[in-house]
Amino acid sequence: MLTQPYNIYWRTGLQYTVIGEYIHPSALLCTDTATNYKKFARIKGLQHETVNERQKQRVKKGIYHIQHVNNFHNRLKTWMERFQGVAMKYLDNYLYWFRWLELGKNLAFEKRVEQMLISACQKSNYGTVQKLRSA
Repeated sequence: MLTQPYNIYWRTGLQYTVIGEYIHPSALLCTDTATNYKKFARIKGLQHETVNERQKQRVKKGIYHIQHVNNFHNRLKTWMERFQGVAMKYLDNYLYWFRWLELGKNLAFEKRVEQMLISACQKSNYGTVQKLRSA
């Protein structure tokens, strides 16, 4: 996961080198109307569709929307508030924990416990942002 503070990426231009490597040139970028996304799409040569949330536009052309991303972000933010701040060096752990909870949220309690025990016994594949950048 890319866990550097969001604003650092967009202010310094790191998103072009870090995130841009993982977006296929044929991908379609669907975002809100922030200008940094427009610049990113232009630099990477991506097709770009914007949804203007401020004008209550939720869906564009019947198929383009950012509601799933906004909903996921809201769930993550609400879940993280209970910790009253997280040290950057542990942010990956919290994000993996949240993701694990999200993946199992529709399972019965017994099945979630079983999955937790299995996951705890498996060898983890730990990767950092620095490893991704140097790859």
